[in-house]
Order: sequence, then structure tokens, then C-alpha cells
Amino acid sequence: MENRRFNVNQNQGSYAATRTGSGTEISADARKVLRNTYMLLAMTLVFSAVMASVGMAIQLGQGASLICSLGALALVWFVLPRTANSPAGIGVVFAFTGLLGLSLGPLLSHYLAFSNGGTIVMQALGGTAIVFFALSGYVLTTKKDFSFMRSFLVAGLVVVLVTMLGAMVAGMFGIDTSLLSLALSAAIVLLMSGFMLYDTSRIVNGGETNYVMATVGLYLSIYNMFVALLHLIGAFSGD
Repeated sequence: MENRRFNVNQNQGSYAATRTGSGTEISADARKVLRNTYMLLAMTLVFSAVMASVGMAIQLGQGASLICSLGALALVWFVLPRTANSPAGIGVVFAFTGLLGLSLGPLLSHYLAFSNGGTIVMQALGGTAIVFFALSGYVLTTKKDFSFMRSFLVAGLVVVLVTMLGAMVAGMFGIDTSLLSLALSAAIVLLMSGFMLYDTSRIVNGGETNYVMATVGLYLSIYNMFVALLHLIGAFSGD
């Protein structure tokens, strides 16, 4: 997934940030990839929100939600790597984000059923937006390279996944994992913040030249952070 070519790619030879008398500047190719990434990201987020509304309207069940999530994972694991270097990759991205948006239907319906459910959802959305724009703005302003975070982020992701599986098994045996669940949500917020820094800096510094793959990475960070914040805010609001 690191070496990507096709017409959504830019000329990597002239891609890296360039030095001028005033400091480091983002190259024209990098700015183009950033622009395309943010445009596609915005469209997929809107599409995902529409699909989430559909999921709530049709009262999608938990089982169907799980199937949508598994289908989205199958697309990003097995289909997207083969299509990311062709125009078909854009269609795969919309299918992927649409399925994930649809899978959010039961979760959003659950929180919106609370007396302060609307406030919880809006706070989670606002918190996610603030973190994303703040971290993206920091990288775009400083042009700092966060590639050194890769090993830490991968290790953190593995730890979170293993802990989540352990919590699921413990829950099956009737063990209370509510505190562990909150700790996992907090860890996910921190982990996704790191991925936002890492993914944005890769675009700025020439590590990612395919805006399709860049969009998927940023979308996943936003999606997971929103769900984690929803859980945390819901818990601390007494629900």
C-alpha cells in the first residue's frame, strides 16, 4: 500500500516539500493532493452522514450493522488495494464509507433516544471536528514530519485491538468491562489523533501521493474518533 501509481498520483520526483528563503513550503504537487484529498474526504463524510440517517430511518438492526462493518472492512482490505491506482478506487471509497455510515444507524439511534442524546451527538461531532482541524492545521503550518510515529501507532493499534477482543471475551463471561471500555475509548481518541498527524504529514512531505488512499486513512481516523468520543461523552453525561 506504500507504492502507488496511476492518474490520481502526482509526480513524486517533484513532490516533496521545498525549501525557500522563508522556510519550508509545500510543493505544488503536494497542495494538489491535499486539495483532492480534502474534497473527496468532505464528500465521503457527507455521504456517510446520509447513509447513517438511512440506517436510523429503516431502524437497522445490530446484526445488519455488523454485516455492513464487515463488508466495509472487506472492501478496504481486499478490493481497495487493487483499485486504488484506478478511477474505480473512488467508487470503492464511496461504497466503503457508505457501509460504515449505514452501520452507525443503530448506535446513533441508541444515543438519540436519551433525553440529552442530541447534545451528546453534537458534542462528539464538534469534538472530532475541532481535533481534526487543529491537528491538520498544525501539520500544514509547521510542515513537521511525523513519520517517526509509525511504529508507535502500529503498536498502539495492535494493543487496542487485542484489548478489545479481551474485553469482548470477558463480557461473554459476565465480567464488568465498563471501565476498561472507557479506557479503550480514551486510548482510541489519542491513537486516532496520532494517525491524523501521521497521515497528513505523509501527504505534505511526499510519503503519500494517492489521494484515494489518503482519504481512506483520514476518514477512518475521523470515524473511529467520533465513535470513541460518543462513548466517552455519553458515559460522562450520566448515560
